[in-house]
Amino acid sequence: MHGDDSDEHVEFAGGNVHIVTTKESWDQKLSEANKDGKIVLANFSATWCGPCKMMAPFYSELSEKHSSILFLVVDVDELTEMSTSWDIKATPTFFFLRDGQQIDKLVGANKPELQKKITAILDSANPR
Repeated sequence: MHGDDSDEHVEFAGGNVHIVTTKESWDQKLSEANKDGKIVLANFSATWCGPCKMMAPFYSELSEKHSSILFLVVDVDELTEMSTSWDIKATPTFFFLRDGQQIDKLVGANKPELQKKITAILDSANPR
């Protein structure tokens, strides 16, 4: 299966992480999440980006822990138009979306900060 598109994404696709390589797939995932009342965490990454690769296993781990969040990875090189419209200046950039609207964002490979934002957003979504 050499030359297969998914080879280079394999290290990003662990856990419950979904790789998004088309606008259609993005729209589909967002509408699924909205239907299920899930929050979307979109990780705008690039296969050549060292910090992105460093974050990938952690991101997969998080995706297994938090089933109420839909974890996506968007390849900025494959979805250049989308990256432009989201104003991606650096990879990785993480966006939190609820009902298709951005509720938070994190720029850079910052594990503790990403963890903190997830916790805060889940707390606000499920007030005790």
